[in-house]
Amino acid sequence: MKKLILSLIILATASIKVFSQTGTENQSFGKKLMSKLEFGIKAGGNYSNFIDANFATDPLPGFNAGLTIAYKFTNNFMVQEEFLYSLQGAKVKGGPLGDQDIKLSYAAVPILFKYSSNIGFYVAAGGQAGFKVKEDLGGLTDLKFARKIDFGAVGSLGYQSKMGLGIDARYYYGIQKVSEVPSATLGDFKNNSIQASIFYTF
Repeated sequence: MKKLILSLIILATASIKVFSQTGTENQSFGKKLMSKLEFGIKAGGNYSNFIDANFATDPLPGFNAGLTIAYKFTNNFMVQEEFLYSLQGAKVKGGPLGDQDIKLSYAAVPILFKYSSNIGFYVAAGGQAGFKVKEDLGGLTDLKFARKIDFGAVGSLGYQSKMGLGIDARYYYGIQKVSEVPSATLGDFKNNSIQASIFYTF
């Protein structure tokens, strides 16, 4: 009986030591992971238009806002994902759609590879998926206009200070046609947008 009790005490002591070491290792891993993550908020303006359209358009002012998260491989190189609300579209001038503003609201998710210099300037490039949230076609209330998903390429230049405040200038080039309407009518037009934002990371 004494041997059994002694064996149980030894086993319990060993288990506590193992769990303690595992917990310390998990805490160390968690701290290391958090030190490589960078979170942020951003907001700014869009100047959007359609390209390759069979009708005349002018640029449409809009805006973007949302959250960012980045993983730093090194002090200079990271991958960044963003979760944004982005208002895009164009001002239509005549043609089959008449004169009106076409406003397309997207939940945009850019994924960018970003290289920063030691003094804060950076370049970034990647892709973006946009999930249509809403479309406003002015007087055309019975027309299903835009596809549910939009894809494109993104290029970006900017500056980030050591305190985390920064500015970003970005170009978005759509690679998938926007419209659900047959292409013979409107053309295989795509989204196109210049964006300027301010952001803060922590």
